[in-house]
Amino acid sequence: MGRRAAAYPPLLLAVCVLVAGIAAIPLIFVIAYTISTGWDEAWRLLVRPRIGDLLVNTARLALGCMLLSAVLGTAAAWLVERTSLPGRRIWNALLAAPLAVPAFVTSYGWVSLTPLVEGYWGALLIVTLSYYPLVYLPAAAALRGLDPALEETARALGHGPWRVFARVVLPQLRPAVLGGSLLVGLHLLAEFGALQMLRYPTFTTAIFDQYESAFNAPAANMLAAVLVLCCVLLLTAELRLQGSRRYARVGRGAARSAELVRLGGATVPALAAVAATVALALGVPLGSLVYWLAAGASTAFPVGSLVATAVTSIGLGLVAALLTTALALPVAWLSVRHRGSVSTLLERSTYVANALPGIVVALALVTVSIRFVPTVYQTTGVLLAGYAILFLPRAMVSARAAIAQAPPVLEDVARSLGTRGSATLRRVVLPLIAPGIGAGAALVFLAVVTELTATLLLAPTGTQTLATRFWSHSSDIDYGAAAPYAALMVLISAPATYLLTRSARYAS
Repeated sequence: MGRRAAAYPPLLLAVCVLVAGIAAIPLIFVIAYTISTGWDEAWRLLVRPRIGDLLVNTARLALGCMLLSAVLGTAAAWLVERTSLPGRRIWNALLAAPLAVPAFVTSYGWVSLTPLVEGYWGALLIVTLSYYPLVYLPAAAALRGLDPALEETARALGHGPWRVFARVVLPQLRPAVLGGSLLVGLHLLAEFGALQMLRYPTFTTAIFDQYESAFNAPAANMLAAVLVLCCVLLLTAELRLQGSRRYARVGRGAARSAELVRLGGATVPALAAVAATVALALGVPLGSLVYWLAAGASTAFPVGSLVATAVTSIGLGLVAALLTTALALPVAWLSVRHRGSVSTLLERSTYVANALPGIVVALALVTVSIRFVPTVYQTTGVLLAGYAILFLPRAMVSARAAIAQAPPVLEDVARSLGTRGSATLRRVVLPLIAPGIGAGAALVFLAVVTELTATLLLAPTGTQTLATRFWSHSSDIDYGAAAPYAALMVLISAPATYLLTRSARYAS
C-alpha cells in the first residue's frame, strides 16, 4: 500500500456518493423535519411533561444497564481469562451465548413466567442479562492480549492480586470496556420489543405508540430527534472518556500467557456466580421456551405458518445480505485503494446508521416514501432499504478489512501477465476477499432474521416473519403459540455465537 493513491475513478466515486446518501437519509430527515417544524411548534412538542418522563426513564435505564453490564462483563471476563476457574472454555461459550437469544425473546421468557419483572427493576435485570456479552467479549479479548510483564512487575513491587487488577489490569481494559458499554447503550436506545413487553416506556416505545395509535407524525418525529440527540451525546461521552492515552507497548516482545490467579477457597463462590449468570441469562428464557413448547395450552405447531414465516425471514435475510454487501463493497474499495479526505468522509458516513435506532430509520423511510414516492410505500423494496441502512456498518467493517488484506501488488502482477479488467477482479481479487465478504454478509443475514422494529413498520401488508409472528402472539399474551417462532429464531441465531467464540482456545 506504499503507492500513492490514484485519482478517484468517476464512476466508483458516483456510486459511493449514492450509497452514502442512502445511508444518511434517516439523519437528514430528522434534521430537516426538525427545522421545518418551526421553533415554536418544536418547543411546544419538546416541553411536554411526557418528554421529561421519557427522558428520565430512558436515561436511568441506559446508565444503569451500561454500569451493570460493565461490571458483570468485566468480572466474568477476568474469571474466565485470568483465574483457575474450572471449565473455562465451556463457561466462555455459555457466557457469550445470550447473544444468540434476541432481547425480546429473553423478555418473553421472563414475562411469560411471572409479571413481577415488569417495570424498571425487571427491565434493568433483563436488558443487562441480554447485553452484558457486548462487554464480556471485548474485555475477554483484551485480557488475552495484555502484556503480563506489567502485572509481574506490580507483584514484584509487593502489590496483591486485587491491587494489581485495580491499578494495572483495569486501566488497560478501559478501551474495551468503554467500547462495549457504548454498544450496550446504543442497543438499549434502539430496543423496542423487550421494553414494550416489560411495560417500561422509553423514547423508542413512545415513538412506536405515536405511529401505531394516531400516526402523529410531528410528535413521533420530535421524539425521534430527541432520541438521535441522546445517541450523539452517548457517542461524545464515550470519546471523551476514552481520552488520548496510549495502551500499546512500544516493542512487540514475545507472546506468552499470563499466570493464572489461583482462586483457592473462592472457587466455589466464583463457580456459583458464573453459573447463576448463565442460568438467569440463558437458562430462564430457554427453559421458558421448552416449557411453553411442551405444556402450553395454546401451543401448536402450525407447520404451514412456521415454514412460510421461516422461508420469508430467510429469504429477506439472504436478499438483504446480498444488497447490503453490494452497497458496502464500492465504498470499502474506495476507502482502501484510493485513500483521501473524500473517501474517508464517504466511508464514515455509512456508519451513521449504527448510532440510529431502527425505529428512527423506519419512521424516516415511511415519511419519505409517503411524501415523495408514495408508490413504494409498504413495499418489499422499502423494507430492504431499511435493512441495508441499518446493517450497512456490519458489512462495511468486514469488507474494508478483507480488501485491506488483499495486496494490490497481486493485481499489478496479474495485469503484467496479460489479465485485464474483470478477469483480474474475478480471478485474483475476489478469491482473496471472499471470506471477509462472506462473514459480513452472514452478520447481516443473522441481524435481519431477528429484526423486529423496522420490520413491524416497513413490512408490506400480509408479510410475516418469524419475529413479527412471534410478536403478534406474545402481544396477545398467547405465549404457547409464540414459542415455536421464538425457538426457530434462536436456532437460526445460534451459529453467530459459534462464530464469535470459535477462535478462543482454552485448557479446561
